[in-house]
Amino acid sequence: MYNYKLTIQYDGGRYKGWQRLGNGENTIQGKIENVLSEMLGGKIEIIGCSRTDAGVHALAQIANVKIEENLSESEIKDYLNRYLPQDISVIEVVSVPERFHARYNSKTKTYLYKVWNEEYTNPFMRKYSMHVQQKLDIEKMKSASQYFIGEHDFTAFSNAKSKKKSMVREIYSIDIEKNGGFIQIRVKGNGFLHNMVRKIVGMLIEVGAGNIEDENIKGILESKERNQVSALADASGLYLEKIDF
Repeated sequence: MYNYKLTIQYDGGRYKGWQRLGNGENTIQGKIENVLSEMLGGKIEIIGCSRTDAGVHALAQIANVKIEENLSESEIKDYLNRYLPQDISVIEVVSVPERFHARYNSKTKTYLYKVWNEEYTNPFMRKYSMHVQQKLDIEKMKSASQYFIGEHDFTAFSNAKSKKKSMVREIYSIDIEKNGGFIQIRVKGNGFLHNMVRKIVGMLIEVGAGNIEDENIKGILESKERNQVSALADASGLYLEKIDF
């Protein structure tokens, strides 16, 4: 078997997320698998590193695919980009050892969140950011972000349905910066639960707006009670930015 690593960008606005749902209906994984299956004349399955939610974008999603034919990297890349929808692009295809696994071999993931923090909307970025009219206090948000750093049980900050899997994850850094009208929040960790980044960002926005004190976050984390976190940032502002192996 020949193993290929794919680096993929996509606008997730019109998709139901990365992960194939049954027949692959309207998902990123499903679209890519359908094109590869047409190319190779048989059912092909790919392994994605991160299962981004419906509406979430990716600047560098990583996947791998194992096939029986020894094709050139450019053949695969060119075919995919010719037949995939224009809101999905494969920016790199690299031949990798057969043991490479996009999900199990990843070490860190970085998500970027964009908040448009002006009174008026941004017509060009309204589908790619969350609009918050109230001026947010960046320093308070930075202070609050420190409560998330380190290894914690993130049950309160997730909608993950499985009760068997561990809810413990480690956040290495959260960087918050203002760039023009945008507030950009980067969250780097060893893995993320369903809706975890959007709930963290939602809480940081609540702190920045003065609706909650930053020291309350410690108690919310320790409570493991999901009803303590109602704020969920819009999917449109979230990007899978980088994966390290």
